[in-house]
Amino acid sequence: MRFSFWPNPTQPYADVLSLAQHVEATGWDGIWYADHFMHSTDTSAPWTEAWVTLSAIGAAVPRLRLGTLVTGNTYRHPAVLAKMAATLDHITQGRVVLGLGSGWQENEHRQYGIPFHTVKGRLQRLDEACAIIKSLFTEAKTNFDGRFYQLEDASLEPKPVQQPLPLLIGGGGEQRTLRIAAQYADEWNVWGDVDRLRQKMAVLDGHCTAVGRSPKAIKRTAVALLFMSEDADWLDQVRRSKPAPAAIIGTLDEVRETVQAFADIGVDELIVPDFNLGDKERKVEVLDRFIEDVAGR
Repeated sequence: MRFSFWPNPTQPYADVLSLAQHVEATGWDGIWYADHFMHSTDTSAPWTEAWVTLSAIGAAVPRLRLGTLVTGNTYRHPAVLAKMAATLDHITQGRVVLGLGSGWQENEHRQYGIPFHTVKGRLQRLDEACAIIKSLFTEAKTNFDGRFYQLEDASLEPKPVQQPLPLLIGGGGEQRTLRIAAQYADEWNVWGDVDRLRQKMAVLDGHCTAVGRSPKAIKRTAVALLFMSEDADWLDQVRRSKPAPAAIIGTLDEVRETVQAFADIGVDELIVPDFNLGDKERKVEVLDRFIEDVAGR
């Protein structure tokens, strides 16, 4: 199982880079970044752009895989996004994962004048975008005459270093999002505990069968907040607060058991955000304990 780190984009870039360098040195496998332009509620909070940030980290940190959780398809034309990802794949010598979703955060669409379509409309555009990106990554020329996007003899050179450059689809919508993942994804991600992952993976497997694709072709990744302590009273308080949308809560031994349960159901990568881990010193302490005593690195 891979273990990856997700820094909060409201931190100064210097802190994000420092944390990235630290997790690389201590044995983590990857770093993920949220592709938004602002916070969903506190728009006065600082927020750095994802692809520029990952480019800087990729040039400075030589081993970690880098990806977006997830790029909002509505923010960039899929051909432009494919060019960005392929370029970064060359800069990092083949370490990029293109995480893609339909785009959900309404306030940034409204503030920046980006059309915010219905859920159905955003998912239809995501479907077309996946087909375009896959073709641009592999074909000499791409022609596409879709409802929302049109390409004429479009080229993308140089091709990504990775063949294929992994396309990750994020989301748990069972009727449409997981069908899109079954059709196009190399990797898939969702927030969730073990029970939710098991349920969503069964639905994904069903869609894979329906489109004639092996479920084994898609790596499964999960995100959950980490609350690890030997303080029973504090853990009880956290459990009562029911942190959303997913959390791993417990003592060191309990966290080990939960992580093993993720592995047992077929999760290939667990991604740990630092959103709830406190100041930088506390973050490093928790991350180090997890990677050493849970992951065994």
